[in-house]
Amino acid sequence: MPSIAPCSCIYGVLVLFLVTGSFAGDPYVFFDWTVSYLIASPLGIKQQVIGINGQFPGPTLNVTTNWNVVVNVKNDLDEPLLITWNGVQHRKNSWQDGVLGTNCPIPAGWNWTYQFQVKDQIGSFFYFPSLNFQRSAGGYGGVIINNRDIIPLPFAVPDADVELFISDWYTKSHKKLRKDVEDGKDLGVPDGILINGFGPYRYDEALVHGGIAYQIINIEPGNTYRFRVHNVGISTSLNFRIQNHNLLLVETEGSYTVQQNYTNMDIHVGQSYSFLVTMDQTASSDYYIVASPRYVNSSKASGVAILHYANSQGPASGPLPDPPNEYDMYFSMSQARSIRWNVSAGAARPNPQGSFKYGQITVTDVYVIVNRPAELIDGKWCTTLNGISYLTPSTPLKLAQQYNIPGVYKLDFPNTQMNRHPRVDTSLINGTFKGFMEIIFQNNDTTVQSYHLDGYAFFVVGMDFGVWTENSRGTYNKWDGVARSTTQVFPGAWTAILVSLDNAGIWNLRAENLDSWYLGQEVYLSIMNPEIDKSEVPLPDNTIYCGALSSLQKDQARRYSFSCASSPAGLSRTFLVVLIITLYGPFFPHVTAS
Repeated sequence: MPSIAPCSCIYGVLVLFLVTGSFAGDPYVFFDWTVSYLIASPLGIKQQVIGINGQFPGPTLNVTTNWNVVVNVKNDLDEPLLITWNGVQHRKNSWQDGVLGTNCPIPAGWNWTYQFQVKDQIGSFFYFPSLNFQRSAGGYGGVIINNRDIIPLPFAVPDADVELFISDWYTKSHKKLRKDVEDGKDLGVPDGILINGFGPYRYDEALVHGGIAYQIINIEPGNTYRFRVHNVGISTSLNFRIQNHNLLLVETEGSYTVQQNYTNMDIHVGQSYSFLVTMDQTASSDYYIVASPRYVNSSKASGVAILHYANSQGPASGPLPDPPNEYDMYFSMSQARSIRWNVSAGAARPNPQGSFKYGQITVTDVYVIVNRPAELIDGKWCTTLNGISYLTPSTPLKLAQQYNIPGVYKLDFPNTQMNRHPRVDTSLINGTFKGFMEIIFQNNDTTVQSYHLDGYAFFVVGMDFGVWTENSRGTYNKWDGVARSTTQVFPGAWTAILVSLDNAGIWNLRAENLDSWYLGQEVYLSIMNPEIDKSEVPLPDNTIYCGALSSLQKDQARRYSFSCASSPAGLSRTFLVVLIITLYGPFFPHVTAS
């Protein structure tokens, strides 16, 4: 567990500053991270992973709605780095998004400071490195945005939080996986499934050899815990379940849901869920926590952790709890459709979530986005959306827009599949500020794909097998479709979303499946306010320049000082109170590894 550190050298410890004037101001929290390679053996084989402050997974950002977050990131890798914040909306501040469309990468040996406000959000999210296939080696961690005290939870306050990062895992390095994808090789079946960076408990001696460290979650009988579960893997949908315990779904990616019990939940790549789990068993033994691959013909082990009651009488034993039929996508789609928005619950604001009646808004733009599996374009393996494989320019889009540099990108992304040969291009969606966009994802691939939109939560209003037509709108849920930032699209099927384009900036729409994303399945939305918007965050003074603007980079991007000396530029007010608190504190259960 993190411990309190002195002010002059803070690593992994959150520092809360209450701003002078009145104590009603939004506080600032500061983190100092070093991203580096570590040696670990999650599946019993030594390999290089990516950790933060020596932790794998990395530390959790545990903050509250409207807090200002400052994260200084030191890149101790041997290649460029960016950190992106999956689901954090960065209201009017796409400069902090941590993708190549908005940021120059942090060179090896440099540091760069992210500064953003978790404005009008609650919920469970995660961060990860967005470049060079690095997510397959780790570098990820949690983001918890708590509700303010004046906004009640729509359920009884749980006794504690438990964060679980579930992921497919390969023993190949991220550089080898990256090269395989570039050469047109399939990723293949993962070597195993990790839970919080640990391999499986030895539930089957034929599948799991001895000596592998596994996760133990220690709990008290009768208590209720909030399990925040994130699929941080790279290509595999996972089924999550806890032996003999119900999962009461209460939140997903920043939206409170209608509270329903599930015995298991399919969690697709990039998705996050919160479940309330009550410890109501007799504890005659420990219980299995399981994450098993879906739609993969795999004889490899599932991810298995141990739920340990304080009064447990012995170790877990016997077979794992049954998963759904391995290839039953109809079950998974039916389950996804059952997830509904809690329209009577308040979230980041006092008013109910459902006060925004999205089904009554007139759609201004429609995009039917069709994917294709990897194919050769000009001798290179590429994936496409509407026949275009995204080409990353040397100058980030947002910087090119800021400095009016011509020729970096075009605002001509087609709103449907084009009847022409696929091509590589830097083509953006020209969104209408304060418009209401309908996007239909049509999956022509053979695997489940997840799609994520930065800067927004969108409403998932429909999904079905077959080809979407305009008649499909008759099946849309126009009342309580859940609002989230990542949705699955089943093979040979479509998923429709609606999104209100009220967040000015340039925002990344991407495949979360890392092989599809790396080969070109992404596009950016340009959302420009035609009026002068003084509330949009200006160009940061620590901007890193590259590409056509390289000459503006005079020295290393300035590092913010976290010592007790002068405060950062842009934050320079007199601070009256300094409170040092740990990231997890006494409200978290004791979590250990065997």
